[in-house]
Amino acid sequence: MRVAGAYRASLLVGACLFATMLAARADVVLSSNDGHSVMDAQKVIVAPAQVKPDTVSVIDVSRYPPTIKATIDVPGSVVGPPMAVWVAKDESWAIVTSATKADPSAKTGIGPDDRVSVIDLTATPPKIVQSTNAGGGATMVRLSPDGTLALIANRSEGTVSVFTVKDKRLTPTGKVDLGNKASLPSSIVFVNATTALLTRGGDNMVNVLHINGTTVTVDPRPITTGIAPYTMDINAAGTLAVVSNMGRGDGDEDSVSLIDLTGKTFRTVATYGVSSGPEPLKFSPDGKYLAVGAQYGSTKPASHPFHHDNGLVAIYAVQGTTLKKLAEAPVGPWAEGLAFSRDGKTLLVQGMQDREIGVFRWDGKQLTPGKSLPIADAGPESFGTAWP
Repeated sequence: MRVAGAYRASLLVGACLFATMLAARADVVLSSNDGHSVMDAQKVIVAPAQVKPDTVSVIDVSRYPPTIKATIDVPGSVVGPPMAVWVAKDESWAIVTSATKADPSAKTGIGPDDRVSVIDLTATPPKIVQSTNAGGGATMVRLSPDGTLALIANRSEGTVSVFTVKDKRLTPTGKVDLGNKASLPSSIVFVNATTALLTRGGDNMVNVLHINGTTVTVDPRPITTGIAPYTMDINAAGTLAVVSNMGRGDGDEDSVSLIDLTGKTFRTVATYGVSSGPEPLKFSPDGKYLAVGAQYGSTKPASHPFHHDNGLVAIYAVQGTTLKKLAEAPVGPWAEGLAFSRDGKTLLVQGMQDREIGVFRWDGKQLTPGKSLPIADAGPESFGTAWP
């Protein structure tokens, strides 16, 4: 009886330890942080006098307030949509891309990059287990629903890199040439196993990509949203995509567009005016809300007529294919990525200039600011989560 009891007790302890390990890994947000980019007085992105390593921070959002659990060196870049991080559903591994890197020979001290890092999140601390290459300006990366194919947008060369995925490793199989080197491919989202969407800020369109195995082709009919479509997200139901239209960057009101994915042919069904520079945007995990950030002139010189010292973040209710603004709050300058906690009650906002992550509580009615999370020696620029 004692032996049996001890055995049962040991099983219980083991199960508790395993559950604790799972809980420790659950509900993390990954923040990619750029250590090689700052803005000078004229708001031009340049390398700092002393370049620091790019990093990735692991942020626990399973309880409030969120805490940073680990930070490791991983190549990353502020150039590109603030979603250049992909995290597996079980939070066991992740992929981070880097569009630029420090280059002393370049005029600004920064040149294009193509590095792709695979990270083991189960290691203590997490570590890079594979380094590979995509194309110039490698930015947003997404995996197919079955996890066997990865697509990466390459901004500097107007291509999309295609990788097969097996045993948490990437193998390059080729590139899709978009036919315009200046097309600036930026955001990629998978709609289903055979279809993805791609924003092209350089020639003002969103492409539908058709996928057959490792063959990726571009649908001849582009989707029109607005000027310079950039960041894109898709709701958890796969019925609606949202695109930020960055405009000309002159301080005018910009816009976000909604793309209806329920029909055989996808189409833009609504476009809404928002504050200038709406680079950050994110659906809540349940799809009921849309968070839209705005740089709001904070990346313009102080002498510019539309300069503001701060950025903004707003929350909209998603009502079918319409948006209703519910709340708005100031955030730090040079706002980048947004991330909700899995329960949708915490919102993180990256501030590249101040090198910190703003923290808000969201109760469905108002945004309540909390204590920010400082990022040492690098500016936070892209988020990734295991949930939508």
